[in-house]
Amino acid sequence: MAKKKVAVAMGGYSSEFGISIQSGTIVCDALDKNIYDVYPVHILKEGWYFVAENGVKSEINKGNFSFEKEGTSIIPDVVFNTVHGTPGEDGYLASYFELLGIPHTSAGFYAAALSFNKRDCLSVLNGFGINCATSFYVNKGDETDVDAIIAKVGLPCFVKPNRAGSSFGISKVNAAEQLDPALEKAFEEDHEVIIESELVGTEVSVGVFKTKDELIAFNPTEIVSENSFFDYEAKYEGKSQEITPARISEEDTLAVQTEAIKIYSYLNMSGISRSDFIIQDGVPYFIEINSTPGLSAESIVPRQVKDAAMTLTQFFGMLVEEAS
Repeated sequence: MAKKKVAVAMGGYSSEFGISIQSGTIVCDALDKNIYDVYPVHILKEGWYFVAENGVKSEINKGNFSFEKEGTSIIPDVVFNTVHGTPGEDGYLASYFELLGIPHTSAGFYAAALSFNKRDCLSVLNGFGINCATSFYVNKGDETDVDAIIAKVGLPCFVKPNRAGSSFGISKVNAAEQLDPALEKAFEEDHEVIIESELVGTEVSVGVFKTKDELIAFNPTEIVSENSFFDYEAKYEGKSQEITPARISEEDTLAVQTEAIKIYSYLNMSGISRSDFIIQDGVPYFIEINSTPGLSAESIVPRQVKDAAMTLTQFFGMLVEEAS
């Protein structure tokens, strides 16, 4: 039987492109070469390229997502999407692949776009009764009514770009005078900002995936940040403990897994997603969902895969087979 041709898309146009390259490289290394022909594809602002083992780049033909390898034109049978941020996590790549008829491992275009927009995602999930923090929305250019914001969300609060990941542009605000600088920082990432009340409790993250029409939630990972919240340093520079399984009760574990599966289903996700929660007084409060979560060595999902007694080779193979 001929091997499936799997293009592993990585990179992107956002601040997360370097992390995505790490994720994509892990996937390329882990996929079983006895079953798949694996092709690293870098999707960057300066161009889209297949990158051969010797480092030689072949430009992607965007008309059909084909590329040359050793004189042969390759069109992938399936794309393993590890692009964080735009255009891989916000629906653009999904719509492109769906128009071309190429299966891919991540959420469909609408589910990806909805989940990437924090405001819209929270609005939809609130309608399903999912518990979320109190929030206030601000657009670039709006007059900022600091008193009105604090009256609604309280202090401390968090200021976040509406569409960004890896904690880029996020600030914790402890006093009114910190709000405007925090907004300026967030506006560097997006012209839409969300301000949320602080939740006090145990922060956990839960990966959910679909296989053979069954939704499966991993054991949650507990996040203990050395910093004031789970920021970029905590995520990628060792300034946190990420404990799998989380040190929470069986009851809380089941509650947060149940919420994560509900959210995956409500948002019509595909492949692997990762939802973040804070468990406050026994109640899981939803923070955000990642439709193409990090898969690098420091990322949460690979730790949860190991905890589930699976190898990354097995898990990534399952995602490819589910997609194709």
